[in-house]
Amino acid sequence: MATKRDYYEILGCVKTADGKTLKSAYRKLAMKYHPDRNPDDPEAEARFKEINEAYSVLSDEQKRAAYDRMGHSAFSQSGGGGGGAGFHDFSDIFSQIFGNQGGFADMFGGGGGRQQRRSVRGSDLRYELEITLEEAFSGKDLEIKIPISEDCHACSGTGAAQGARVETCSTCGGVGRVRTQQGFFTMERPCPRCGGQGEYVSDPCRTCDGTGQVRVETALEVNIPAGVEDGTRIRLAGQGDAPPKAAGPGGQRGDLYIFVSVKPHDLFERDGANLFCEAHVPMTCAALGGEIEIPSIDGGRTKVKIPAGSQTGRRMRLRGKGMSQLRSHARGDMYVELTVETPTHLNARQRQLLEEFRKAGGETDCSPQHRSFLDKAKAFWDNLVD
Repeated sequence: MATKRDYYEILGCVKTADGKTLKSAYRKLAMKYHPDRNPDDPEAEARFKEINEAYSVLSDEQKRAAYDRMGHSAFSQSGGGGGGAGFHDFSDIFSQIFGNQGGFADMFGGGGGRQQRRSVRGSDLRYELEITLEEAFSGKDLEIKIPISEDCHACSGTGAAQGARVETCSTCGGVGRVRTQQGFFTMERPCPRCGGQGEYVSDPCRTCDGTGQVRVETALEVNIPAGVEDGTRIRLAGQGDAPPKAAGPGGQRGDLYIFVSVKPHDLFERDGANLFCEAHVPMTCAALGGEIEIPSIDGGRTKVKIPAGSQTGRRMRLRGKGMSQLRSHARGDMYVELTVETPTHLNARQRQLLEEFRKAGGETDCSPQHRSFLDKAKAFWDNLVD
């Protein structure tokens, strides 16, 4: 019997090499001597098996410690030298090193005969819902109708016409995927004949055109919570499309996502939980003071006191008169911004009174901002003369 080579020598590493070094050496050698890269080369295949055997021992701390103490004799009682150390399938170690999903094991064909069709999840759906600001404030329960994919009743979801058979795809052998060689790499893609289903129907159902599914308009109850904001996304789990029955058991329905948009309001502007409202007040009310009535988002009426001498742009805060807040009993605030309105279409008596007001010095004595502007204008002209 030929003498077995030292495992460290096989991987080209010293005995004190750490696990990272061993793993790196194994990857490089496995790529170099893999049978898919060296077809019809028995020597490369033998080296590949030798490399895997060495790494299967040295990558395990307990097995490595035993090998360091006793060499190959540590595994002689297991029958078959290092192969008796618990490593019997080279694709298993490839899965550990390169990954199981779409990694090196798949590129080299590791586990090729064991691939199973994965369960398919139904598609997610999107629904655009527009509501009013009042509905966003109070919340609302409503019914929406949305077309959802369901199994075709004519063919029970198989996609086959009555009497037709669903046959295993001969191109992919029922796996649903085919592999093509591109140089060193083996690429995998959905089977072009069956579209990745692993099966095909020679005589498709005329109701669903062989897809196995049809669109059914379905009514759903939706709860819009109080305080919802524009752009909020509401997820209804399991209310999306049904999974295709032809894809196999274990599939789950998709989800329905409702995207909420809030219509612009004629009176209020929203910023988070706060509302902003512009209130126009007559000049006399702003000058003498008074009281105005404005609406609130809850449908009520709120009286606002206007201090004497109020100017355009003055903002007053009404606590707790704003929007509802999600998952809370609290409400935001409402801010009322005043706009002083100059009277128009004066009758004779009104014009007479305003003329008397002007003659009495009302335009300067009672208008401090106007007087300040005139003083600044005078200083400007004086500086030009100097």
